[in-house]
Amino acid sequence: MAEALKVVEVEGLEKRVDNGGETLTILHEISFSVAAGESVAIVGASGSGKSTLLGLLAGLDLPSGGSVTLAGHNLAELDEDRRATLRGRLLGFVFQSFQLLPSLDALENVMLPLELAGAADARSEAGYWLGRVGLSHRLRHYPKHLSGGEQQRVALARAFAPKPRLILADEPTGNLDAATGHQIIELMFAINAERATTLMLVTHDEEIAARCGRRMRMRSGRLEEVTVFAEPRAPRGAVSA
Repeated sequence: MAEALKVVEVEGLEKRVDNGGETLTILHEISFSVAAGESVAIVGASGSGKSTLLGLLAGLDLPSGGSVTLAGHNLAELDEDRRATLRGRLLGFVFQSFQLLPSLDALENVMLPLELAGAADARSEAGYWLGRVGLSHRLRHYPKHLSGGEQQRVALARAFAPKPRLILADEPTGNLDAATGHQIIELMFAINAERATTLMLVTHDEEIAARCGRRMRMRSGRLEEVTVFAEPRAPRGAVSA
């Protein structure tokens, strides 16, 4: 894998926390890299360290050992302000609990990362992306007036709108019913393929994992198995207009 094509590089990553005077190791010497345009699923039981790993990849927390490098930037060498700037420039996030700001309507939630990135016409761009996820009729609705599936569509628009190089998705269908979750996954993979964005997805769903090019299985904080799918399944649904 060519150096210039690596979006994520993880070397000997460890995370330890104090647990009432005892040291609890959450991640044990994890190493891997992800190339531009790859889709990678991270699977494993609850408590295996999946979400902790995602937080370290985003620079929301710092490791106890090892390193995380995003697009050539070693996160340990950056202070919090510079990590936040890098997140805004490189990353898009999709969370299980949506993480929309309740005081902002759908349009404003999508506008926010665009404005932080200095977009020239954040309102127009946010409106375009909400149309892409089928919510052009819900621009001025607040999260409390949207269904779970609609909130996750807003979250998808917010994640992709700033044109990030890497999307981190943490159980994006975890709070949705099966039918709605299927629609969201189809939409996410369709947009991701169109934008050629690098995707790292935490999921319990093996069928969703098989949609990715590679599956990394974690157990008790260790990277136990890596499976490469020669022909990951293509999205079956078109992006909503």
